[in-house]
Amino acid sequence: MSAKQQSEKEVLPEEQAVEGELLEAETQEAVEETEGQSAATPEESEDAQESGDIDAHQQEIEHLKTQAQESLDKAIRAQAELDNVRKRTLRDVENAHKYALEKFVNELLPVIDSMELGINAAENAEEQSNLKEGMDLTLKMFRDALEKFGVAEVESQGVKFDPEKHEAVSMQELEGAEPGTVSAVLQKGYTLNGRLIRPAMVVVAK
Repeated sequence: MSAKQQSEKEVLPEEQAVEGELLEAETQEAVEETEGQSAATPEESEDAQESGDIDAHQQEIEHLKTQAQESLDKAIRAQAELDNVRKRTLRDVENAHKYALEKFVNELLPVIDSMELGINAAENAEEQSNLKEGMDLTLKMFRDALEKFGVAEVESQGVKFDPEKHEAVSMQELEGAEPGTVSAVLQKGYTLNGRLIRPAMVVVAK
């Protein structure tokens, strides 16, 4: 073997060592660069995701606020309607309690009128005293029953004529009677719980 060949053999291992060190350095650099990229990517991705989540939450909050306001408006309107219905119902029930018997009372009044006429006629018959007593008792029972339901007679005899309660049938000159007062009652008037259901038919002094 020549001296030249021997020299080439000795140089070759040194070159290979240098090339190996360069390759190792490039490989390490590539690994570090890759690790750096891998480390940065999750943070950027997380930031983007958080930003998207915030926007989505904000939109959901605005939507819920709108729904809440609409629900509140509906609840206020419903409460107002409920109050109106309750007031109307209470008024209707109160009127029903007060005036439900008005028709019933109007049916009974002719009976009272008839009985009063019978009593007046019986007063002229001496032999019918028992009949008069019985009719007086029956009439009292009728009046007591009506009073329990709020029926009362309209005060008429001797009082000043009131067009709200009296119906003038005629006018008469009557000595000692004050003009404009009721001198005679032809048919009694009645009220039901303070409301007039039939005016009294009267004769007015002039």
